Amino acid sequence: MPSKNVAIGGISTECSSYSPLYQKESDFTSLDGQALLDLVDFPFNEYDLVAYPIFFNKSVPGGPIEGEYFEQIKDKFIEQLKQIDNLDGVLLLMHGAMLVNGIDDPEGEWISSVRKAVGKDCIISVSFDLHGQITNKIIENIDAFTAFRTAPHIDVIDTYRRASIILARALKDNYRPCVVWSPIPLLVSGEMSSTFMEPCYSIYQSLELYDQEPNILDSNLMIGYVWADTKRATAAAVVTCTNQNSGAVVCKNIANQYWDCRKNLKSDMKTGGIKDAINWLGGDFSIIADSGDNPTAGGVGDRADILKEVLESGIKDTLFAGIASKSAYDELKQGKKCNLGGSFGGGGPSLELLAESVYFENKCAVVKVKNSTIIISSIRRPFHNLADFTKLKIDLKDFKLLIVKSGYLSPELQELLAPSFMVLSDGAVNQDLKSIENINRNKKIYPFQDFSDFTPQVSNGLTIIN
Repeated sequence: MPSKNVAIGGISTECSSYSPLYQKESDFTSLDGQALLDLVDFPFNEYDLVAYPIFFNKSVPGGPIEGEYFEQIKDKFIEQLKQIDNLDGVLLLMHGAMLVNGIDDPEGEWISSVRKAVGKDCIISVSFDLHGQITNKIIENIDAFTAFRTAPHIDVIDTYRRASIILARALKDNYRPCVVWSPIPLLVSGEMSSTFMEPCYSIYQSLELYDQEPNILDSNLMIGYVWADTKRATAAAVVTCTNQNSGAVVCKNIANQYWDCRKNLKSDMKTGGIKDAINWLGGDFSIIADSGDNPTAGGVGDRADILKEVLESGIKDTLFAGIASKSAYDELKQGKKCNLGGSFGGGGPSLELLAESVYFENKCAVVKVKNSTIIISSIRRPFHNLADFTKLKIDLKDFKLLIVKSGYLSPELQELLAPSFMVLSDGAVNQDLKSIENINRNKKIYPFQDFSDFTPQVSNGLTIIN
């Protein structure tokens, strides 16, 4: 039997409606060729499949994507896709929380364009972030769906493998899977739905049990992305199956599970204002998370609100990691003075700093001022991994307080087992959900509106199943 051909690629980012920064081509990094195959890390050849990597573009989350760039990169992907002869399958690596001005459903546009290019017989398998949004347009154009089952995400590669193995088995054994879904009128932040604590821990553990049921291939709960003010913003249950009725039963069960626990969704750490966090501090090494300006959720990463309070409080041995400012970085290249705060348009106070000392490393200025050390990055970026600090010649043992622009802590920071406090700060990803502008979302979504009458409805994208 001759080998079958599979294309691989996609685009992934998270876009806050409340960010002033539009994402453009320079904000994205691209993987192609062997690097993309290495990322997916799946033995397609063992299933008599030839894998053709196209490209996978990814960015640090931010604001909406420029429409011109989106159209250009989508057309480029489709053009390269069409160059592959006798294509039998496509593996798409997506996110689900893209925003593009003038396009209501960017992922739906991308996926439907792929479907049009490859034809109805080609099997399309997709992987999503669990903070993505689902639409009928997405569901009707795919044959298999998988999403992350951990937040913070530690199963990215596992999710790619799940999408790959469904695709590979379907092509090898000549059957066609299908996808059904059920929207859930519930939308909270990732920080309120960590899969490492209840109630989401148990819900996500149960997904593996659903996968073992007859006709079920992959079960998913999409938390959605709360900072996207769009009509498609909602949670959802999504099931890949070989029988739509079986999939519908599992969809309803997942939807009801999540809906029933809605009032138990909460942050995995203490929360409050910055003054609350300062008063909370003890003598041990501690971590404060600046949640509203978190660049990995779509925040700008340039606000100095918390930095201002910390400097004025006189707290010693503090590491502020970090704040983005190309202008401050450039000023420090010329001398010891800089203005810091809101330089990328994120708002908040502006501070004039006089550095006691400064050194430069890895596109960052490491500044000592008033018993604090501040990492000023020339680009928007997080500092969530231990390597982020070692690359800057920083030892966390030298500090009593670490302040990061984050919501829930990354797995590596969690492993420090330090007391932690999440500040409900201002920014493009403000955790005070009821205070954020809500123009386009369906108004009947919890917690924007409190109600109890919800009955799951399941669809295959084209028709209602139940």
